[in-house]
Amino acid sequence: MLALLYDVHGNSRALDAVLDDAAEQGASAYLVGGDVAIFGPWPEETVARLQELQPATWIRGNGERWTAHPQDAPEFLRGAAEAAREALGDPLVAEHDALPESAAVADGTRAWHGSPVSDVRSFTPDPGDDEAELLAGATDRRLIFGHTHLPFARRAVAGDVELVNPGSVGMPLDGDHRAAYALLHDDATIEHRRVAYDHDAVPDALRGRYGDAAWLERILYRFTRARFEPT
Repeated sequence: MLALLYDVHGNSRALDAVLDDAAEQGASAYLVGGDVAIFGPWPEETVARLQELQPATWIRGNGERWTAHPQDAPEFLRGAAEAAREALGDPLVAEHDALPESAAVADGTRAWHGSPVSDVRSFTPDPGDDEAELLAGATDRRLIFGHTHLPFARRAVAGDVELVNPGSVGMPLDGDHRAAYALLHDDATIEHRRVAYDHDAVPDALRGRYGDAAWLERILYRFTRARFEPT
């Protein structure tokens, strides 16, 4: 049974709760789907905990790319990328930047961070106008992805493809603070799971670590509201 772990975002408290739950369910392998360290208050602890998992398949998210190349991040988040780079150190940042963009995780199932065409463009719970474009070149029957932090599973409008977003372990954005992940069972079924943890500890830890950093207020909104901040 494969545990699908996406968008941990430096939240080791949520990760520990998810890993305990996954172990209770009988998970025996792991997919680490990108965005493991950036934004959260415990980037070092999070990466160290993930490195303990065996066997584990890792893919790169936009967070790893931004941490290696802060100039690629939106201007208001470059400080967060630089903070993650400082926390992890250049060798580990380079290692994460060199991770593959996708990986086959089961027969007919491939994992990406965002979509086959981009690590910052992804599918939504309701079909978008760009769905056919996001599926360009995809040949697998099931795609697993994250990035939007919104757990769901549905059939794609174009083609016979199942779309699965396990949700975010560390920073859910669907209004539910519980950590989200999914299990890929040996019979190929997907099980979405939510796990409660002490999410109220995260904002205080963020303020304690990053103080009055210019990028912090947007991230605090996401952690405290479990919603994407209004534009």
